[in-house]
Parts: sequence; C-alpha cells; structure tokens
Amino acid sequence: MNDIVQVRQVKKNKYKYIYEELADKMKDGTFQPGELIPSENELAQQYETSRETIRKALTLLSQNGYIQKLRGKGSVVLDTNRASFPISGLVSFKELADQMKGSIKTEVEEFNLIKPPPFLQHQLQCSAKDDVWKVIRTRTFDEERVILDKDFLLKKYIPDLTEEICGQSIYAHIEHDLGLTISFAKKEIVVETCTEEDKRYLDLNGFLHVVVVKNYVYLDDASLFQYTESRHRLDKFRFVDFARRHMK
Repeated sequence: MNDIVQVRQVKKNKYKYIYEELADKMKDGTFQPGELIPSENELAQQYETSRETIRKALTLLSQNGYIQKLRGKGSVVLDTNRASFPISGLVSFKELADQMKGSIKTEVEEFNLIKPPPFLQHQLQCSAKDDVWKVIRTRTFDEERVILDKDFLLKKYIPDLTEEICGQSIYAHIEHDLGLTISFAKKEIVVETCTEEDKRYLDLNGFLHVVVVKNYVYLDDASLFQYTESRHRLDKFRFVDFARRHMK
C-alpha cells in the first residue's frame, strides 16, 4: 500500500523533478544562454511523460527566469548571470558597469541640441523655446548591444555637454564639474513592442518586446532636469529592489 502511494507521489511531482534537472543543466552550462532547449515532444519522450507534465515544468522554468518562450521557435535559455539594475536606486550606468564582469562598452549614437516637441515638453515640463540635449547611447555587453539609452536634458540646467562626456558619465560631469546635486527620480517600468529605433540599434535576437525604464530625474531644489528612456532587451536584465513591510 505504501509503495503505491509513493509511486503516485512521484508521478504527481514529476514536473518538479524535470524542472530541477533542466534548471541544473542551465546552471552548469549544459544548456547555454541563447540556446533553444528540446521541444515539448522531445522532452516528453526523453522523460517518458505527458506533454502536460512538460508544460508545467517549462512554466516553472519561465516563472523563475530560466527560459523565455518565443513564438514559433520554442524556449530559449536566459542568462542567469545577467546584470541586476536597482529599481529604487539612482546610479549612473558607469557606476553599475564598474561593478560588472565582462566586456562592457558605451557608444554615443546621436548627440545634438534640439527644440522639444510636444511629447518632451510634457515629459520635461518645459516650453517649446527651451533647448534640450538629446543623447542616444547603446550599451554593449560581450559584443551584444542590449540597452538603448535615450536621454533628454534641459540645457538651462546643464549648459555645457559634449559627446566625449556622454561617452563617459553625464552624472559625473553634473556632480563634479558643475557642482550640482542629483537628488531623486520618479521611475516607471513598462514592457513595450520594439520600435524601428530599437531594431536599428539593438541586437534583439528575435525578441519582439523590450523592458523600458522611464526616469524623471530632479536636482536637490526639486528642478526636473532630465527625462530618460532606458530600453533593455528582455533576456539580459532583471530589475531588483529591497522592500520591507512595516507593521501598523
């Protein structure tokens, strides 16, 4: 009787066993980031189980950040060693890059002074007469362009900006050269369909959406001086935060 119960329990939890075995293969490098894992049919045959059980295991892998399901292609392995970007912190990309491993490069794709269209007037709370620095930069990790940063800064707060500064650190220039204090930011995180600009500047590897972090950044006198869209390829980055529940 006990043997029967044990067999039923093994069958009931088989999807967890499959999940753990596949996850281990992704951790030890048997399955490499960017590689497609076997299809549902192939896995069902390999583990001598139903496709329903395989789907449950794959769902668990997806929920825990091991795979991304691509329409018409299958399930691709994600990079579990991807960089973590803090949600509530206010740090420059260079400060983050200094803590990361691997080959990291910033390329300034566009740098000019513009008059803000209505959209930017709304985002920066400025007028059509204001001058705005437009800075488009790509961030390359291990030879793949995976972040597109679109920065818009009001010239009346940041009077002197150069392409060379943008290739290094704009925040270092603001704080060290201009002596200003960057105080706080409001952030919005959304998932959007890839634009033509994303397709032109990023190595999307078949992904149809990007994670977009929109930043409204303020100086210590509460002046809004910057609006940023940081557009990230889905498989390469996770956003982390620490939260504590305060009891009432």
